[in-house]
Amino acid sequence: MIDATLANFETEVVETSKTLPVLVDLWAPWCGPCRSLGPVLEKLETAYAGRFKLVKVNTEEEQDLAAAFGVRSIPMVVLMKNGQPVDGFVGALPEAQIRQFLDKHVPSAAEQESAGDDTEALDALAADDPDSALEKLQQALATNPANDVARADYVKLLLQQDRIDDARRAFEPLAGKVAIDARANALKHWLDAIEAAAQAPDETALQARIAADKRDFAARFQLAQRHMAAQRWTAAMDELLEILMRDRTWNEETARKAYIAILELIAPPAAKPVEGQAPATDPTVESYRRRLSMVVLS
Repeated sequence: MIDATLANFETEVVETSKTLPVLVDLWAPWCGPCRSLGPVLEKLETAYAGRFKLVKVNTEEEQDLAAAFGVRSIPMVVLMKNGQPVDGFVGALPEAQIRQFLDKHVPSAAEQESAGDDTEALDALAADDPDSALEKLQQALATNPANDVARADYVKLLLQQDRIDDARRAFEPLAGKVAIDARANALKHWLDAIEAAAQAPDETALQARIAADKRDFAARFQLAQRHMAAQRWTAAMDELLEILMRDRTWNEETARKAYIAILELIAPPAAKPVEGQAPATDPTVESYRRRLSMVVLS
């Protein structure tokens, strides 16, 4: 259990939640129910043996964080996964109900053990051994088909090797989670781009349309999808930026959503943050994040 502040929130909560569920306990010293709930959460963190991380936010001292969570009543508990809040409750629930809440989101002991295979797979990728990585991921999914982290890595690796049909089949269990899982959403964008690119005009024709009309956003988006299908990520984002600079809300923000998906796809695997150190960043990802911010906020 740690205390979160505005200064360490990005590292201790957002980044950590990309690899491990984070339970955020928003409390205040004057709150009686908070004082009874806190020890129960700490006990459960120990009982779950590293399957989630407990973070406490003193709403009196961290009013900006309290505002960001929209706190109206405390104690308020929020579960974070993949950098986003996914569930929560208000009030001092009994331990049995909190366990039921946690078990909906926290990996089981078996799932946590199988996650080690995913780590080995990432090590194999780092050593430029994709075949070994695929084998490790297949083992992880055979042990636990519900291991979404391993499944997302597996689908991504299949797509990188142009095994499209295999990737589509492997993706099916993730299809229902695209609204709450950033990686699943990004993989769906990639799969959709591959399918769309197969039906799109060739690149020469698309570039000719764009040269004739720089606001031909449909042609720009089709070209971006062709780049995505070919794993030309920066070229795809450049086309999407051209759309965003001219019309940020075009086609229900389709360009922005695809751009964010690419950033998720090209981001390096999230390593567990080291206390006191800023999380590692990728210069290309950070550069294109800044460009998106400049466009969206302009």
